[in-house]
Amino acid sequence: MRPVLPVTLENTWVRIEPLDPSQAGDFVIAGSDPALWRYMFADALSDESTAGRWIDEMLASPAMTASFAVYEKRSGELAGSTSLINANRPFRSVEIGYTWYAKRFQRTLVNTATKRLLLGHVFDELGVVRVQLQTDARNLASQRAIERLGATREGRLRKHKTYPSGDVRDSVIYSIIDDDWPAVRQRLDRLLKDPHEAGVSESSAEKRT
Repeated sequence: MRPVLPVTLENTWVRIEPLDPSQAGDFVIAGSDPALWRYMFADALSDESTAGRWIDEMLASPAMTASFAVYEKRSGELAGSTSLINANRPFRSVEIGYTWYAKRFQRTLVNTATKRLLLGHVFDELGVVRVQLQTDARNLASQRAIERLGATREGRLRKHKTYPSGDVRDSVIYSIIDDDWPAVRQRLDRLLKDPHEAGVSESSAEKRT
């Protein structure tokens, strides 16, 4: 497995680029809604100072192997963020996590296009054999989005994490392994060609594809 490093990747729909403090203003626009942060380990990005601290914390965290800003190419707007975390070279594994999108980009092709880029990068270029994804057991929308990708649900970790508020969560764990990747890649490519099959609403498909 090659090292996991911050890189810029793009396809027809999105461009993902390494997280950088210069993006703080864009993140305020995308991340100021408190509802986005219900299942995240941070507060809403209400101003540039808060967004700047969040970016600094993401970049300083040893778990965040590579964190990204996700831009929707049609509009040029920042859609949200995602990260490759807990990379383990001896085990040839990595996790995709800390993913969130502004409400106006939810139920568009942004998530599918972003996952297609990241999965293609780690499987085809870096040589991983396992990608893990996880979410709060109460976050049914996130679980549906992960399952739509073709990931396999592996189980539930009870009282797995504690939020800064003190709230304790169970986590649902998913994986995609290298044996799955050819079928998952084909599935994602098909979904990107058919917005309705990808779970994109008619209005979103019209605006974003």
